[in-house]
Amino acid sequence: MSKAAIILAAGQGTRMKSAVPKVLHKVAGLPLLGHVIAALKGAGVDRLVVVTSAAGDAVRDYAKAAGADTAIQQEQLGTGHAAACAREALAGFDGTLLVVNGDMPLITADTIAECVKAQERTGLALLAFEAAEPGAYGRVLMTPDGTLDRIVEFKDASEAERATTFCNAGCYAADAQKFFGWAAALRCDNAQKEYYLTDVPALARQDGVQCAVAITDELSVTGVNSRAELAEAERKFQARMRARFLADGVTMMAPETVFFAYDTKIENDVEIEPFVMFASGVTVRNGVRLRSYSHLEGATVASGAIIGPFARLRPGADIGENAHIGNFVEVKNTKIGAGAKANHLTYLGDATVGEGANIGAGTITCNYDGFTKAHTEIGAGAFIGSNTALVAPVKVGHGAVTAAGSVITDDVCPDALAIARGVQAEKPGWAKAFRERKKSEKK
Repeated sequence: MSKAAIILAAGQGTRMKSAVPKVLHKVAGLPLLGHVIAALKGAGVDRLVVVTSAAGDAVRDYAKAAGADTAIQQEQLGTGHAAACAREALAGFDGTLLVVNGDMPLITADTIAECVKAQERTGLALLAFEAAEPGAYGRVLMTPDGTLDRIVEFKDASEAERATTFCNAGCYAADAQKFFGWAAALRCDNAQKEYYLTDVPALARQDGVQCAVAITDELSVTGVNSRAELAEAERKFQARMRARFLADGVTMMAPETVFFAYDTKIENDVEIEPFVMFASGVTVRNGVRLRSYSHLEGATVASGAIIGPFARLRPGADIGENAHIGNFVEVKNTKIGAGAKANHLTYLGDATVGEGANIGAGTITCNYDGFTKAHTEIGAGAFIGSNTALVAPVKVGHGAVTAAGSVITDDVCPDALAIARGVQAEKPGWAKAFRERKKSEKK
């Protein structure tokens, strides 16, 4: 059966104290909303509707770019009202409907699948968890037969009910048409005058539908409402990623100092030294050594390469097998051939470096003239002398050598030596005479 989801993202997020909507704040480089969308897609959800506030233009733009439809909650009248606002966007949909909060960056496809599986047993399900510190979560009270008895909000709970640590995660699964019928019947006869999703199970029971409960771990349903909670979610996400990579055969001597992006891909037998940072879009093949204080983004590193320390790989960096990118080397939109080396103080941008080439310290590809980017091509086995400036567009042929301190503006033929610097002149005795003159003047 096809599946759709309503993602609730209309909250004001006032505790974030930010001009950025809460669900667009990032964990591991991906907005909170993006994590939820990825989990739902991973669970086979066919259609997504993100409910936003009237002022949520940025959230709507992000949702549409991620392949989701949107609906607007004109007034903030509670979670039940927000979910009902998606009815028109899902008109005619006849399948399983999920309702999920948009601020849960640690939710997984497996968690979503468990909620759907529970729904298949009775027709309605919610997600619940055992809380280490239940605080103000709504408490989930069960019947002897293992279905939901009721959800009690903390402020309405008795002392005995507050002692319960089984809590509501705010994720529901139901038949779409039945859900919208129950949502339409919600009442706002409470102190807040709002319509709550927590009242849906009671309405379903009136139609003879019991609410099953899917149990998940607390980590997977961690919500974010403040900067402190955002930082905590980041900490938990990173801990999960580190544990996964260690289990997959990646070596980290100080894993707590390494930070991954949501989409980082690393193969086995990679060694990561302390204080390495991954931004999005990085793939590292087996046997690579990533040395301390390196930063990687949008880059691919082939087997056996050594990166760093203090290296920066920017988007489009493609590092070949057994290549070396050393300390204070920056690579952007450049393909580095197998076995090539750039070990010190170098910028390689918009370039191709052939196999086995050696790039001397202080080399710069001068790729930008203030208006356009131009390409530099360095052939296989070429030797670029220290402090060479390669003014693109330019080609250095295979096996060619550039003399140290050269400014290369014309193509260099294969196996040639290119010298582009001033001719050295020497004046014998000048330095001694200069010193004596200056001493005399000072007296």
